[in-house]
Amino acid sequence: MPEFLKGRAAGILTLVLVVQAVLFYTLSHGEAIPLARPLSEFPRELGAWHMTQEETVAPDIREVLRADDYLSRNYSSALSPVPANLFVVFFKSQRTGQTPHSPRNCLPGAGWIYASYNIVPVSISGQAEPIEVNRYVVTRGDAKDLVMYWYQSHGRVVASEYKAKIFVVADALRYNRTDTALVRVVVPITTSEDAASAAAVQFVQTFFGQLRDYLPS
Repeated sequence: MPEFLKGRAAGILTLVLVVQAVLFYTLSHGEAIPLARPLSEFPRELGAWHMTQEETVAPDIREVLRADDYLSRNYSSALSPVPANLFVVFFKSQRTGQTPHSPRNCLPGAGWIYASYNIVPVSISGQAEPIEVNRYVVTRGDAKDLVMYWYQSHGRVVASEYKAKIFVVADALRYNRTDTALVRVVVPITTSEDAASAAAVQFVQTFFGQLRDYLPS
């Protein structure tokens, strides 16, 4: 990306953050915090996929996340050559500094190296338009994973961190709400990226409709 575009993007993000801070701390009286179903009740059977492990988020990571609810599970399917990990964190409000930590920043901190990145469409049954999600291929030593993630709030799916922050400001003004969730799927690449990507897409298509019932609309 040319330097002047980088500078412009950084300037826009800085302006958004400043506006966000002003709105949050001057208009943050009595935020309408919605109710959500506990993620612990999320189905262990999702079509052909079934839960194989309920993971526990370590206390130190929970302290960093500061999420109001979270879910971390491994699923597998007889129709898929590889398993999938589903990780969801939900925040009732972002006014007090509780915000999703982008995998784009967290994964390198855990030693993962990005090999490729793009935004891909995923068709969802019953929706006229596909959702768009981030798709990363990451490596660490001999391990290679495919990662898909997005931000989800009020029935909206957003891939871009910048757009997600802009929507937070807009929703704070329009609805007096700043709740959001980060949804991440990780699939190991054992044969090919295409096979892992197909498995991840199929898994997302399977659980997406049910996850909407556990997040505020």
